[in-house]
Amino acid sequence: MNELSKIIDSLEVKFFKMSKKLENLEKVNTELTQELAMIRDEMQQKNEKIRLLQNELESLKITNSLLGSEEYKKETKLKINALIREIDYCIAQLSD
Repeated sequence: MNELSKIIDSLEVKFFKMSKKLENLEKVNTELTQELAMIRDEMQQKNEKIRLLQNELESLKITNSLLGSEEYKKETKLKINALIREIDYCIAQLSD
């Protein structure tokens, strides 16, 4: 019986240790899940900021070319020509 008591005590100690490990792992998992959510949110905000800055850069390029900057003049002319073609197409559609 003494042998059985030792085995039971040993199992209880192991169970207690495993229980504590499980609690710690669940706590770490929760913390990591929260950190991941924060990082995803931060990444989404940064992606949105990048998109806005790219739009602003495009606007500044167009503004520079309209103000006489030679660097973006060709690009702006192409865009203006594309817009004119779209307008002509719309007018043609309306006149039909």
